[in-house]
Amino acid sequence: MRIFKFGGASVKDAEGVKNLVKVLKSVGHENTLVVVSAMDKTTNAMETIIANYFDNDKELQSSIQDVKKFHNAILLDLFENEGHPIFKKLTAIFNELSSFFDRNKSPDYNYVYDQVVGFGELISTTIISAYFDLIGIKNNWLDVREFIKTDNYYRNAKVNWDLTQELISKKVNKNELNITQGFLASDSNNFTTTLGREGSDYTAAIFAYCLNAENVTIWKDVPGVLNADPRYFENAKLLNQISYREAIELAFYGASVIHPKTLQPLQRKEIPLFVKSFLNPKNNGTCVGKGITLDPLIPCFIVKKNQVLISLSSLDFSFIVEENISEIFNLLHQYKMKVDVIQNSAISFSVCVDNNYDNLDKLLMHLKAKFKVTSYTNVSLYTIRHYDRAAMQHLEQEKTILLKQIFDETLQIVTK
Repeated sequence: MRIFKFGGASVKDAEGVKNLVKVLKSVGHENTLVVVSAMDKTTNAMETIIANYFDNDKELQSSIQDVKKFHNAILLDLFENEGHPIFKKLTAIFNELSSFFDRNKSPDYNYVYDQVVGFGELISTTIISAYFDLIGIKNNWLDVREFIKTDNYYRNAKVNWDLTQELISKKVNKNELNITQGFLASDSNNFTTTLGREGSDYTAAIFAYCLNAENVTIWKDVPGVLNADPRYFENAKLLNQISYREAIELAFYGASVIHPKTLQPLQRKEIPLFVKSFLNPKNNGTCVGKGITLDPLIPCFIVKKNQVLISLSSLDFSFIVEENISEIFNLLHQYKMKVDVIQNSAISFSVCVDNNYDNLDKLLMHLKAKFKVTSYTNVSLYTIRHYDRAAMQHLEQEKTILLKQIFDETLQIVTK
């Protein structure tokens, strides 16, 4: 059994869907499970729909229609006959979306987010499965919510591994081509949950673990894992091989090619992960597995934008000790802040966080009751793995450095 994952960029239009078919024909699709994300920028469009539901009801239906028009255009390119059943299927999915808004009574943004945002994946996989049928590729369309079960921590749900293993083992036919959605799952009440943004890679890893897959391939618009994001750094180089440990380090620090949660289940069963280009499927790409730490051994650059740096000091110049640090971390957990960097001295404590749940003001108000607080928003966190002097000097050039930390083979700086 092999697991393939195709992201939104690979199926951004009708040509992308046709290219997906070319990839499968090129590398084979027997005994394969294909995980597919929402098409192109659909997740962003779904987030606009959610925002309109809460704050701009007059634009709600218009924003839904924008998403429907985008997918209808793809249908018209893929299916010449407008009488094909896929058109009615798509209409039914959008009717279900509108019906949710009509009946929903919950004011909880995170719950609503998870019930709505996943329609992008349901739509993309429904279209692709129907296109496979049209051109004679037999496949099983699977609703991933019937297989991956989680708690109800909406927008970043935790997998119930025992139940998920049982469902996947019993219900997935390993001898056929299966297609399912990334990113989505469901809780014990069968409400939709999500695995965190970019969680489709994690979906692939979950299926791989539960099915004892031979390997996982993530198909991207880049030749593999690069030592830097080419959007922010020049002259990015391909990494031929990475160990699980090194890849987990890179993911932890924010490397965008591999989702942070993806690697742990693969490492436990030593399932190789390949990152390849859907434009050149025969190229080797990058292999993540057991063995060489990094090939070639060169500095790897990572940047995380839109961070928040919070600096605390005691009001009476007393030491910040274990009791204070424990309280600070309890508050960070309470307000759902993802911690990326920590630095402390005798009377100060600094932390760089992701404010994904928009709880910063509440957190700062709470902290100011006991500490002197300084905060910087919209800062950037840069990390270099396997840094050298040249890489360090290049990164620090023409930047205002708010925090700097060096340990082992890793350098991190926070800049304005």
